[in-house]
Amino acid sequence: MNAPAAAPAAPANTAAAAAGAQARAAAWHRGWRARWRPAWRQAGPLRRALPWVLLLALLAVAQTLLVALTLRYETWRAHAAAEAAAAEAASAVRRDLLRFTQALQVVTRLSPAEPDWRAAVDTVLREGAPLRRIEWRDAAVAIVTGVDAPLAPPLFARIARAELSAEPEQACREAQRLSAPTFSGSYFVPSFDGTGEEVIDLCLPVWRDGRQAAYLVATLALQGLLDAAVERSRELRRYEMSFVESDGARLARAGVQRGAGVTVEEQVLDLPGHSLRLRADSVAGPPGLIPTLTLALVLGLSIALFGVVLLLARDVRRRAAAEQALAESLRFRQAMEDSLSTGLRARNLAGAITYVNPAFCAMVGVGAEALYAVRPPAAPPYWPPERAAEYTERQRRRLAGGAAQREGFEMVYMRSNGERFPVMVYEAPLLDAEGRHTGWMGSVLDLTAQRRIEDLSRQQQERLQATARLATVGEMASLLSHELNQPLAAIASYSTGSLNLLGATGAAAAAAAGAAAAAGAAAVGPAAPRAEGEETTALLRQALARIAEQAERAGRVIKSVHDFVRRREQQRETIGVDLLLEAVLPLVRLQARKAGVRVELDLPQPPAAVPRVVCDRTMVEQVLLNLARNGIQAMEGAPGGTPAAERMLLLAARALPDGWVRIDVGDRGPGIAPEVAARLFTPFFTTRAEGMGLGLSLCRTVVEQHGGTLAFEPGPGGRGTRFHFTLPAPRPAAAAQ
Repeated sequence: MNAPAAAPAAPANTAAAAAGAQARAAAWHRGWRARWRPAWRQAGPLRRALPWVLLLALLAVAQTLLVALTLRYETWRAHAAAEAAAAEAASAVRRDLLRFTQALQVVTRLSPAEPDWRAAVDTVLREGAPLRRIEWRDAAVAIVTGVDAPLAPPLFARIARAELSAEPEQACREAQRLSAPTFSGSYFVPSFDGTGEEVIDLCLPVWRDGRQAAYLVATLALQGLLDAAVERSRELRRYEMSFVESDGARLARAGVQRGAGVTVEEQVLDLPGHSLRLRADSVAGPPGLIPTLTLALVLGLSIALFGVVLLLARDVRRRAAAEQALAESLRFRQAMEDSLSTGLRARNLAGAITYVNPAFCAMVGVGAEALYAVRPPAAPPYWPPERAAEYTERQRRRLAGGAAQREGFEMVYMRSNGERFPVMVYEAPLLDAEGRHTGWMGSVLDLTAQRRIEDLSRQQQERLQATARLATVGEMASLLSHELNQPLAAIASYSTGSLNLLGATGAAAAAAAGAAAAAGAAAVGPAAPRAEGEETTALLRQALARIAEQAERAGRVIKSVHDFVRRREQQRETIGVDLLLEAVLPLVRLQARKAGVRVELDLPQPPAAVPRVVCDRTMVEQVLLNLARNGIQAMEGAPGGTPAAERMLLLAARALPDGWVRIDVGDRGPGIAPEVAARLFTPFFTTRAEGMGLGLSLCRTVVEQHGGTLAFEPGPGGRGTRFHFTLPAPRPAAAAQ
């Protein structure tokens, strides 16, 4: 009965509790204000000082930031100036190296055998102070001759040049591979006074008739390069400029003072085949703190914020200008890459293609998006299917090997229509801004046109050689008709004599038999015919031997002409010089007998000492025959003629100590006039009305293809002319085999 009456009282209790809580909170707030407001009002100085404290704190922060920004800006300016100085010095060194390269390329148009070569080399050495030595090296990178700078002591006086040939030989091999001038790594050349110089070598390949024939190696002093760059600029004299190794070792330095080691900037000179690091070290120390702090305190609060705003505004403008310059640089780089005819391709560490330029897409006939979509181990669409396994294995080894040096290799790619074409790929590690290896960057050259030009040049060379051989055969035809008449007439005479002997022998035998029967002398009769028959048989045997000898002689003459005329592929073989001379002697003696010329051989004795050479036998025989024919014609066609008793053609051979064999062909003709000597090896130049002017030009081409040289000089006593050329001797292993 009591429960229903108690329920309505609950809401009233809740409202009362809430009202009580609000009343207590209001009372606590009034009590807090009553307690603390008087205390705050009593602390009047502290209340007035608090804004100033806050302002001073703000000013201190602002001044600190200003000083820090100023110091940082001064440091940045010092580094920017050092970087600009390093870039200026690097640019000056590049210009000097380019100027020296161009001057040396003019020298490569000559050869040491020409009289103007030494004068040209002296001119280059005098005009280029850093140039210390210029060398002419043959195709095997062996030193032929060298010229030291006339205004400096000899560079290799203490240590011979042959002991310091590793760097130039490596540079020349790289130049041969790139077909362009290449620099070697730097190395130290000591001198007698205990000091020395750091030098680098510049190797320029020398081409003759479309083939590499020699090298021109120039040695440059790094100290001279640096001194020349610093002397031309007053700004660079405020820095210590030096070439350094990757580990920081100094190779050469220039400048009035030593650097303080605080503001240091480096520039990398990427030269073909080698890179140099150029360091600029400012002689000034770190920016001073006192002048900057005094200026900041004098300016005060009124200009502090304004100065910060100005710095920020200038920084924003510079950043905007830098971003604009970067955007323009990126656009220019993109336009440059798009306009290249060389294909560019970038790959990441997984082997996937991340970038290709339009030239590469046009080369393979596949779009960039299709190439980006290929993911390893899938093969790119420009790999021929028959070589996909080989290329995949090569790529796997390269990816497993990590970052590698720059290298080039030849491959075969496939266009979208299935056509195969050769390419040369040059690939180098791709590094990001922090120097991390992120992939590979490669340039791809299409070799289709180059192969076509090489094939055309080879065909033209073969046609010229065939034309020269046919022209020679035409001149030999008249000599053959005269020379073959002698052995053929001898064959006919011996044959007729043999028939006569056979007839006489039969008649004598019959007469002797009849006389013996009539006389009845059975024991004596047969002896006489037997003796006469044996004598006749001996005569017949001798006549038949002479017939065979003359027939063999005629066959040798015809075979020599046949072997000379027929066209075949070039084959290098090891052969004795005596065999080469024996092969051409029948043809040489044909013309020699007609002209009344005596042929003499000068070979080492005993026969086992005759030198051997590695050559294309047919082509070298053609060189010997052409030189011998020219010598015979020179003695036969000289004004007034060389007296018959003095007409002598010399064929000689000697082994040289440097692994070469020299072969001489000398005559006793009137010699060669200076105006003719200047154009002697020019194609289609001849002094004979019936000549074609190709003989000596082809001879020189053949000798240079073997790596040798062809030259001429006056004969002994100034009489006649002696042509001589060199051929490589076999290496010890090949000679033993």
